[in-house]
Amino acid sequence: MTSMNNYVQTGTIIVVFALVSYSIAIIAEQRKKHVLKNVLIFLTLGVILDITATTFMIIGSSKGPLTLHGILGYSSLTGMAIDAILMWRQKIKKGIGAIVPQGLHLYSGLTYLWWVLAFITGGLLVALR
Repeated sequence: MTSMNNYVQTGTIIVVFALVSYSIAIIAEQRKKHVLKNVLIFLTLGVILDITATTFMIIGSSKGPLTLHGILGYSSLTGMAIDAILMWRQKIKKGIGAIVPQGLHLYSGLTYLWWVLAFITGGLLVALR
């Protein structure tokens, strides 16, 4: 069994923090259905952590950036970034505490599930090595 290099290990640790941050944001949004300060903070932090983790993993990968897991990961990161942008846009238009439109509420939940699927497949790929 080969050990992960330092870049991949660092990326792995950071992506776990992204999972925690995204989870706090999306669970709060799904329960309250309002644009809340903690939703915006944790969603934005999750995107920043996810970009950072992805960068470390790309640098540390011997397989290059275009793998099946990479594409799944990039698409889920893009989805979460779009979610954050749309939440911020709703906050700017309607203010803090605004109701999350039904379409955005659904998008947030589905995009989060897609991201968690990418997270789990990454973990399974490491476990199966």
